[in-house]
Amino acid sequence: MALKGKIGAEIEIHSPASKFFSVFITQLHEVQNMTDEVHQTKLHQGDWHGVGSNSVKHWTFISGGKIVNCKEHIEEIDHTNKTVIFNLFDGYASERYKMLKVKLKVVEKVVEKSEGALAKWTWKYEKLHEAIPPPQDYIHYITKLTKDVDAHLLKA
Repeated sequence: MALKGKIGAEIEIHSPASKFFSVFITQLHEVQNMTDEVHQTKLHQGDWHGVGSNSVKHWTFISGGKIVNCKEHIEEIDHTNKTVIFNLFDGYASERYKMLKVKLKVVEKVVEKSEGALAKWTWKYEKLHEAIPPPQDYIHYITKLTKDVDAHLLKA
């Protein structure tokens, strides 16, 4: 059984791709107000939307049916391709993984007369040991979060 791996999920959204992507780039601090999956976010150091390890956020959220926490920083943003990579560490992430990175790519759907997009989430990980499962519990969390953010944007 491999220690390194990758899993993913594609979630259909109805809000425009640029609007959805913008939430994770310029309004990350507001996500806790858009979903019940996130209990709290706090700025640990730096600023909310900076790139690199100097801008660290602390998240408390539901994963695998329990409340957990970890820290995160944005590793890379590609505005042209609507892609962002988050590095998760400490807390729940570090209890299971040497490395856990989450990539969000938002792409427009190519359907006539239909707005919307796909939120493509990918988790790249390295487990601490073989008995640790892949980060499947994040898929339910991110699916619910994505749908809640999308619904919030559609109401706005």
